[in-house]
Amino acid sequence: MAAAVIGNVLEWYDFAVYAYLATVIAKLFFPTGDEVSALLATFATFGVGFVLRPLGAIVIGRLGDRNGRKAALSITIGLMALGTLLIGLAPTYASWGAGATAVVVVARLIQGFSTGGEWGSATAFMVEWAPEGRRGFYGSLQQCSVAGGLLLGAATSALISSLLSEAALIDWGWRVPFLLGALIGPVGWYLRRHIDDTPVFRAQAASPRPALSAALVAQAFGFTVLWTVSYYIVLTFLPTFFQQHVQLTRTQALWSTATALLLLVIVSPLFGHWSDRIGRKPLLMAACVAFMVLPYPLLNLMTAQSSLVLAMACQALLTLAIASFSGPGPAAIAEIFPTASRATGMSVGYSVAVAVFGGFSPFIATWLIAKTGSASAPAWYLMGAAMVTLVTLWRLPESAYRQLESDGA
Repeated sequence: MAAAVIGNVLEWYDFAVYAYLATVIAKLFFPTGDEVSALLATFATFGVGFVLRPLGAIVIGRLGDRNGRKAALSITIGLMALGTLLIGLAPTYASWGAGATAVVVVARLIQGFSTGGEWGSATAFMVEWAPEGRRGFYGSLQQCSVAGGLLLGAATSALISSLLSEAALIDWGWRVPFLLGALIGPVGWYLRRHIDDTPVFRAQAASPRPALSAALVAQAFGFTVLWTVSYYIVLTFLPTFFQQHVQLTRTQALWSTATALLLLVIVSPLFGHWSDRIGRKPLLMAACVAFMVLPYPLLNLMTAQSSLVLAMACQALLTLAIASFSGPGPAAIAEIFPTASRATGMSVGYSVAVAVFGGFSPFIATWLIAKTGSASAPAWYLMGAAMVTLVTLWRLPESAYRQLESDGA
């Protein structure tokens, strides 16, 4: 479990650090002369990283269901390190022109393919190793490690931004977080090469494999919509939002987000543990209601006050709502599928939802603000996502107290 968690932290650090340096990357690779257009191009390229996630989910998820979770997890971390290294070494637009932009796009595609298989394989691995009655807590460690990777990315970016001048950051400092990610990737790969596959997988490895159920994948898709939109709005887009609309500095925005991510790391396991006691659905549905009520007044309040303390408090409150979903979420989505198709089913349903709704969330949020002239416009996107997931949850049975393989779960 420790090897899986450490590998997951490194994997998601590599994927997320791009977003935390978005304003710098916009200047170096998308110099349009217009700040909004440059940010849109930067976030569009961030979203491109999600386009190949469904393909990665099918290819690597299927490998995980056929050859074991270990094989899939070893491949994903190697690919992620490669994509991160490409960005860290990429020439800027000033020296290579459009070729430099192409290098970044290719690197994001490699990273997206990797994360497509990572999420489902890692979640299946952790949930399947859980003792009976502890799946919520063990599954929450997957989200804890994802948030830990984002936290490491935000903290590293904030530290670099704090230590270097603006000129040094733009000249060479922005490369440091990417190169660090590429260097520590082999550590995660080594750890994952020395783990054992789960007892549940080994017990059914020789059994006939049923066809992947489209209905179950659709349930996983609807389940994920709010999860992914809230993650990428609150924890990836808000650092840029703080700089553009709350008048915080880059360093302040990054430290605020690092604080929110630390909160998510600490609180998610508590919600996961709680879901083993009271069930998954009460906590999941409470998160949906929170995101239907809170985003609009909180975004309005932040833009009206322009206060670091207030911005941190609002981001923390939204992060608590994410934790209410992220704690029980991994176990709940894993419990939808049988073992023989769990990695593929989760990966496909989750990755398609992320590709359609989550990865382009920063782009959509920036576009909504530009079109409406209202900095609070992204709240409507969050509220709509919450409604979609709430309807999906309403139709799902409570799965916390079932055996992992019973009733098709």
